[in-house]
Amino acid sequence: MAVHIRLKRTGKNPKGKPHFRVAVFDERKGRDSRVIEEVGYYRPTFGQAVLKKDRIAAWVKNGAQLSVTVKNLLKKDK
Repeated sequence: MAVHIRLKRTGKNPKGKPHFRVAVFDERKGRDSRVIEEVGYYRPTFGQAVLKKDRIAAWVKNGAQLSVTVKNLLKKDK
């Protein structure tokens, strides 16, 4: 199974306060498909990112691809 780790928008509205969840998706499904696992969240208005680094590392070890944004969040969180 080919999976990607990317952001999922959960905020109120486009111009409001956006919130994102960092989630693992099957790349063969649609953009709004069911999440395999949620591995953190990101609140850009507060500059806050909480990531489960051990779970992300486990998924990457099994072949998951990180989106560019998630890679940047991991670099920033070190």
